[in-house]
Amino acid sequence: MTDKLKPLREQIDAIDAQILELLNRRAQIAQQVGHVKAETQAPVFRPEREAQVLRGVAERNPGPMGNREVQTIFREIMSSCRSLEKRVTVAYLGPAGTFSEQAVYQQFGSAVEGLPCASIDEVFRSAEAGTADFGVVPIENSSEGAVNRTLDMMLQTSLIISGEVAIAVHHSLMTKSGNMDGVTAICAHSQALAQCQVWLNQNYPHIERRAVASNAEAARMAGEDGTVAAIASELAGAQYKLGVVKGHIQDDPHNRTRFAVVGTLQTAPSGKDQTSLVLAVPNKAGAVYQLLAPLAKHGVSMTRFESRPARMGSWEYYFYVDVEGHVHDAAVAQALAELQGNAAFFKVLGSYPVSL
Repeated sequence: MTDKLKPLREQIDAIDAQILELLNRRAQIAQQVGHVKAETQAPVFRPEREAQVLRGVAERNPGPMGNREVQTIFREIMSSCRSLEKRVTVAYLGPAGTFSEQAVYQQFGSAVEGLPCASIDEVFRSAEAGTADFGVVPIENSSEGAVNRTLDMMLQTSLIISGEVAIAVHHSLMTKSGNMDGVTAICAHSQALAQCQVWLNQNYPHIERRAVASNAEAARMAGEDGTVAAIASELAGAQYKLGVVKGHIQDDPHNRTRFAVVGTLQTAPSGKDQTSLVLAVPNKAGAVYQLLAPLAKHGVSMTRFESRPARMGSWEYYFYVDVEGHVHDAAVAQALAELQGNAAFFKVLGSYPVSL
């Protein structure tokens, strides 16, 4: 066996040496790119460029490695090279171990500075104040719908969306002991409690359910108090030394959450983009139909339509709309120009690459 493995290992060692040489050559060129960006004051992180690279490697990938694995490797390469120019700081809903933190690394790679925040509002404030270069906030879940606080903040903020990332969300019930003996409360973010409602009703209907700021905060509490059970990711559980009572307790096995990357960066077209808007119309018959008619007229597909009660002004609802394409695409630009003329309120939240 050793005789058969030796030449194969020698081939792997030789290939690894080539990979290392190429990685450092790429890093040297990335440093040159950084010097040019510094001279022109261009942004370090270009989500449209990175999206194009990741799509490109998937299209050219001959296998046997899967596209997801290849994209993960290239995302880390780009993250490491980007950090040679500047280590980007990204705010997220903390503490460490949340799905928001997972979304940060899935979007930016691991060579970034994560800034955990106590609330979604604080994530926005950190990015607005320049404490963080970007913020990552949950915007909707596949089973529970929109994250309303994020929608409300998007209406108020000067920040724009420059990217999106969707991740699979698997919830585990965990405690300090690994069992439910003596547990008097099950804690999690309100969205997580809702996503596990059926399972909880069937298995622990009489235990109090307590909403907290985040699932990771619930895990931290459970790590300090044996009477508390947490619903969180197993990553958070490992961080706070919890035992798993039951894994994958979410009611929808395909449960996913979509996150928005917010900041001041205006993203250029990547070739596969999405534009998010907030609209309002006067309360009269046919107003919404008339508002959206320009999208159909110019062949622009609407992928999301969410209403939210207005909390100020003279309109009853704001409408959050996603459409295919970038604001610089001719058809989208024409449709939005007409749409704005029909709207009582109109705000472009951003154009950005569609999540891989």
